[in-house]
Amino acid sequence: MEEVFVQTPLGITAIKGDEDGIVAVSVLKDDTIKPSQHIPGALTDAVRQLEAYFTGTRQTFQLQLNLKGTDFQKSVWLELLKIPYGKTISYLELSRRLGDVKAIRAAAAANGQNPLWIVVPCHRVIGSDGSLTGYAGGLWRKKWLLEHENPYKQQTLF
Repeated sequence: MEEVFVQTPLGITAIKGDEDGIVAVSVLKDDTIKPSQHIPGALTDAVRQLEAYFTGTRQTFQLQLNLKGTDFQKSVWLELLKIPYGKTISYLELSRRLGDVKAIRAAAAANGQNPLWIVVPCHRVIGSDGSLTGYAGGLWRKKWLLEHENPYKQQTLF
């Protein structure tokens, strides 16, 4: 398993994976880790696509993913991949799409265990009232990501 650290607008991001696919993308809370000087071959595409996402030139990821989790977690993460760039759904809608509205807490828990930050867009799931609830990377990052993906960017007047 290889790992690389890259600088993003939201902090240092770790990407882990190998020739079988990407297993984790996470933002670090430790600000002492510096960006990697060398990018392992198996992670080059992931680094390029993540950089393109942050510059606004990529809206979807085309990466081989190697999801590690329970069958239910994987079903939630695969459902998250269907949420279009710039759109959001509620946790209730997520559980509805999974076929069981009573599974809302389980779906929310699996959403929170998503190991592939941004690539599997868990940030696109919000509260039924439109609130930005629960985000492992911090609500300020969730807000930043949703604003970044908003097709109706606020224009400055001056």
